[in-house]
Amino acid sequence: MKIIVEANIVFSGILNSEGKIGDLFINGDKTFEFIAPNFLREEIAHHYAKWIKISKMSMDHIREAEYQICKEISFISEEQIKKATWLSAHSLVSDIDPKDTHYVAFSKHFKCKIWSGDKQLMFGLKAKGFKNIISTDDLYTLRLKRLKKQ
Repeated sequence: MKIIVEANIVFSGILNSEGKIGDLFINGDKTFEFIAPNFLREEIAHHYAKWIKISKMSMDHIREAEYQICKEISFISEEQIKKATWLSAHSLVSDIDPKDTHYVAFSKHFKCKIWSGDKQLMFGLKAKGFKNIISTDDLYTLRLKRLKKQ
């Protein structure tokens, strides 16, 4: 099952790789195929200084956590997405957070859910009838159900 990984999820995984999000990345590779737009790499790099300040972790520790989380993600070029899909995605998120256009466009293109912890994005999209979004708890539960079936 393909899952689009949104920035806040990766940020949380980097800052707390021992939690539920880290567990899903590290142990979810047999259940999920995590994908993300290349744009996510830019977002990650943009936040290094902030993470060092709030987490008290060294840059080396942050980079190692980033490696452990991101090695489970296939980063895909945005060039694959048709212009009409970009426009449709942008119209959905323009009043929520335009930076999330990437994730919605990928979700529409690949016909899969966005894994997000961003409450504003989740509630905003659901209010507009967009249902291809999944929380960490729901994804964790889904993985447990699939493991029991094996």
